[in-house]
Amino acid sequence: MKMPRTEYIEAINKLKEEVLKMGELSKRSVHGGVQSLIGKDFDLASKIVREDNNSIDILELEIEEKCMGLIALQQPVAKDLRIIGTCMKIITDLDRLSNLGVNIAKITIKIGDRPLIKPLIDIPRMGKLAAEMLDDAMEAFMNEDVELARGLSKKEEEADALYDQVRRELITFMIEDPHTITIASDLSFIARYLKRIADHACNIAARVIYMVTGEREKVG
Repeated sequence: MKMPRTEYIEAINKLKEEVLKMGELSKRSVHGGVQSLIGKDFDLASKIVREDNNSIDILELEIEEKCMGLIALQQPVAKDLRIIGTCMKIITDLDRLSNLGVNIAKITIKIGDRPLIKPLIDIPRMGKLAAEMLDDAMEAFMNEDVELARGLSKKEEEADALYDQVRRELITFMIEDPHTITIASDLSFIARYLKRIADHACNIAARVIYMVTGEREKVG
């Protein structure tokens, strides 16, 4: 049985709020993974690996079930259907980027007390930028802000430039001193994960544009 329109709108708003909550949990995984590396905080890294992703997985399933229920019972059309479909797409991106945060935490544990080959400068910058991009994407989603979503393209260019810079620098270390290959490879993986997190934020932004306008645009 279809619910009254006011109840239906309230259900849509609650659905969006739960997606926003999942975004916050995902950002916590990313931020925690990077912070565990910077501070060699193995307790934090272990917590990210052990707990955070489980919470996200549970919330993802709950949101998916609510989306399917709304589609089956309310038979939404036009923008309402795009909102629900966007929620289902976004939670996939959020789950994947949270997994990348967990991967960073796992590498932190793997590195352990081994000294890093140089002070961390660009990787923390990448982490901060990726978190900002996720914040912007989720704010654009909640406020249906197309221009904010489009603005992620510029930050994506910055993320690409930082990644290329880190990769080139690490390759130089490996060529000049083969003893650095293992640690440089680990750091290279982390930089790649952060680049992919930025990509997922752009995916979310593109889905927001479609949700609001019905038009498909590439972001990033």
